[in-house]
Amino acid sequence: MTAPAPDLHVEFDGRPATAEDLRIPAFAGYGHFTAMQVRDRAVRGLSLHLDRLDSANRELFGQPLDGERVRELIGHALDGAGVRDASLRVHGFLPPDSTATVVMVTVREPARADGAPRSLMPVPFARSVPHIKRPGEFCQTYYGQQARRAGFDEALLISPGGMVTEGAITNIAFWDGTSVVWPDAPALTGITMALLESGLARTDRPSVRRGVPLDAVAAYRAAFVTNSQGIAPVHRIDDIPFTVDEGLMKMVGQVYDDSPRETV
Repeated sequence: MTAPAPDLHVEFDGRPATAEDLRIPAFAGYGHFTAMQVRDRAVRGLSLHLDRLDSANRELFGQPLDGERVRELIGHALDGAGVRDASLRVHGFLPPDSTATVVMVTVREPARADGAPRSLMPVPFARSVPHIKRPGEFCQTYYGQQARRAGFDEALLISPGGMVTEGAITNIAFWDGTSVVWPDAPALTGITMALLESGLARTDRPSVRRGVPLDAVAAYRAAFVTNSQGIAPVHRIDDIPFTVDEGLMKMVGQVYDDSPRETV
């Protein structure tokens, strides 16, 4: 049996965080991150996470972020926390007085997704620079809280043109009875979404990107959301009910489960 993860274990460049280190995210929070679930020292789509970090680092700071270095830092943080299962985040920062990217790795207790059907409240917001996963997303947090106060599980972000983009902390997909349909709109391509897209293509199951107007979502037979914790069906968007398609959920769940794991 694996040891329980600590409430929070934080390392900077492979050493335990100091108070001075923590000033970086607190006062110079311009940066990026990726979030993953680790099970028995393995991660689904680890190469995609490493590519995401390198790409964002090049765009934000003009320098690469070596994947092998990040892999070593992840392993070191897991060793430091004394765990093999965890919710883990890797952040990249470039403090004002530094010429090299500082890597922060945080280790928490692993998430236990229950797969319960979700309700989504549409809100009028689309993220700027949505392809960069970054900390401090005020509007996503704000609208997420507003959705929960209104009795929903999450906010669904709607562009000024009335198009579905993504959830506040998820990607969303629809099922038209033939294909899995991902909104063709500016949004973060989540790692779970990317694994499903490639897995569906690999197994010759239809998966497409198509514009999804909010006023047309009722035409779809089912919907589901994805993030680093897994996949969950959608049972309601605003006042529009959706049937939980057990066959669909079994299919995408199997595709996700079959995605290769990489060790750290």
